[in-house]
Amino acid sequence: MSRRPDIVLLVLDTQRIDRLSCYGYSRPTSPHLDDLAADATLFRRVFATSQWTIPSHASMFTGLYAAEHMTNQSSAALPASIPTLAERLRDGGYMTAAFCNNPLVGVVNNGLRRGFESFLNYSGLMTSRPNQAGAHPGIISRYRQWFKGRLAETLNRIQDAFAHSETMLEFAFTPLMVPLWQTALSFKGNTPKSLNDAARLLIERRGVARNQPIFAFINVMGVHTPYHPDRRMLERFAPEVIRNREAARYVRRFNSDVFGWLAPFSGVDERYHHVLSDVYDAEVATQDAHIGAFLRRLRESGVLDRTLLLVCADHGDHLGEKGLIGHTVSAYNELVHVPLMVRDPFGDFQRSAVVDHTVSLRRVFHTLLSAAGLASSIERDRSLAQTPTADPEGGAVFVEAEPLQNVLGIMLRRQPDLARARRFDQPRRAVISGSHKLIQTGNDHVELYDLDADPRETVDLAAILPERVEELQERLSAFVRRISASAPSIRRAEGVDDPAVQRRLKELGYLE
Repeated sequence: MSRRPDIVLLVLDTQRIDRLSCYGYSRPTSPHLDDLAADATLFRRVFATSQWTIPSHASMFTGLYAAEHMTNQSSAALPASIPTLAERLRDGGYMTAAFCNNPLVGVVNNGLRRGFESFLNYSGLMTSRPNQAGAHPGIISRYRQWFKGRLAETLNRIQDAFAHSETMLEFAFTPLMVPLWQTALSFKGNTPKSLNDAARLLIERRGVARNQPIFAFINVMGVHTPYHPDRRMLERFAPEVIRNREAARYVRRFNSDVFGWLAPFSGVDERYHHVLSDVYDAEVATQDAHIGAFLRRLRESGVLDRTLLLVCADHGDHLGEKGLIGHTVSAYNELVHVPLMVRDPFGDFQRSAVVDHTVSLRRVFHTLLSAAGLASSIERDRSLAQTPTADPEGGAVFVEAEPLQNVLGIMLRRQPDLARARRFDQPRRAVISGSHKLIQTGNDHVELYDLDADPRETVDLAAILPERVEELQERLSAFVRRISASAPSIRRAEGVDDPAVQRRLKELGYLE
């Protein structure tokens, strides 16, 4: 194999594409990512396969849509019969390491950690430590490591139970638990430390065999709720929060409302919509500064020039648009249109290039395997390095936004009329083809938008363009038929015969 680049997958969790200045945002929120984009290939029309963390990461790790990998609930686990990106790279000779700030990836037992020889988790009641080789510790040090490891396992099981149990999750929404979520749980992890640890591995290469390439997956949570940006960035992007007591009080209330982060219809007080938006911008700028320090270390050490770096988001976030908050239910662009850029020292991706054709985020999987020289011919055809004329998607990509069942149960008890009126209890699917995007909610409600003329999806064209609606509905139906044909083989391999699972698959249209 002629080249074995280090590979870095940097996921900006919950990062909206329209808040990065390299994508045209008027405020200078991302100078360091802007510099990177100018030296990379920037993709303008990338769509996540789902609207939230677990299924979106599972798609990046497997190359599959959510209904294929079936990891679209907090209680789901990635089928063992589906190999992950980390497993493929590890088996191909890469040292695989993760630096993860999201507990849904690093704590919940859902299979997303498979294949990583070292997995550092920066969220939760106790930060996990790396299992990389190093100096031989003494007896006391080994005992301390063993004790911390057992304690971390116990605490992780407790946290995992919260993610799987509706009753425990509802308890987590109570005022008694809010301080624990925001402090002891370190919900957003530690962005600068995780980036620093990743840089140290890539530069110092401790515990890595000579000439062995590294795959580093990094997830940062800087722009996720709750919002606590650097004060300098608050002064620059959200000065009202510093000068206006009411605005500051509003942000504190928002940060303490854990249920509000997940309940999509909690709404934002119209008086403070701009405040929430400004604080989000301050978080984007705060995180960008940390990323800038990370990139500077890689550049100055020479590591960047032997590394394929792919930066993307798993999804975005609603900040009051369309009366929605968070990322639990919609398939609108605020959630599923995501940034992606690739800096490649070997030339498969051009410098200072912009790609405008529509692609799916699931192709991260194929792209990184291809960069490592480990992809099959079919997988190479799905690499983002391929030209639009070789598009394996046939000019269409798909999005699946299934309601989170544990959150839905709580919503139906607390706000049943609102939840049903806004169809929160029904799955959403979308297809993007050409300039048009069709969103279908349940079996009968459709919306159609022209993304070129109306990227914020404010004008529904469904009644005006019925023929285009019919055409895209047929493409969506063909997608469901294809998935329903492939999913049973995975279920048989896994022995998945739970009646509840079967019933849910029938409700979603994947089984007859």
